[in-house]
Amino acid sequence: MNIILLGPPGVGKGTQAVIISKEFNLCNISTGDILRESIKNGDDFGKKIKHIVESGALVPDNMIIELIESKMKENKSYDGFLFDGFPRTVKQAEGLDKLLERRSEKVDAVIAMNAGDDIIIDRLLARRVCPQCGTVYNLLTNPPKDGKHCDVCGSELIVRKDDNRETILHRLEVYRESTAPLLEYYKDRLITIDGSKSVSDVASSIIASIGRFSNANG
Repeated sequence: MNIILLGPPGVGKGTQAVIISKEFNLCNISTGDILRESIKNGDDFGKKIKHIVESGALVPDNMIIELIESKMKENKSYDGFLFDGFPRTVKQAEGLDKLLERRSEKVDAVIAMNAGDDIIIDRLLARRVCPQCGTVYNLLTNPPKDGKHCDVCGSELIVRKDDNRETILHRLEVYRESTAPLLEYYKDRLITIDGSKSVSDVASSIIASIGRFSNANG
């Protein structure tokens, strides 16, 4: 089973990706995490895309496709893939179709998470990240125990550079222009989910919807 998570930044895709991947034994491929790790490591790829990511723009399609293909080849012990943050354009979707065709696979379901701009902006401004282990928190929906330090490793949490109001608004604009057309591209496999609810409620809705969709498409 191969599943895509769509939705604007801050809607909660990353949190749900962890839950869904465990539920269905899928390899969770998060382009955002991969890109940030590359930037942090300072490798050649990271140097090329650092300014792009921090400005809120999209990394060129050909670079993303190559990155995804390499990650898919590295992971062979799962029952499929969960793509979080990819594809972001129709061209990337077409590229993914070609990758999967070579593996005699396809995209089985597409989860589209939605929430209002006010909710998204508030969530992103409240997001905190552990610079050591990468654990992500949210002061509104998933706060650390003491409000400042990582529950896992104890490191002091930080605010991502792109989690500021100006960049957030730009990212939402980029999403609408470049990613929203994917809703039409995947309309025959689309499952729409209200991402404004609690983490557990959203997870339950997604898991139940995937089950119904899988049964219906047998």
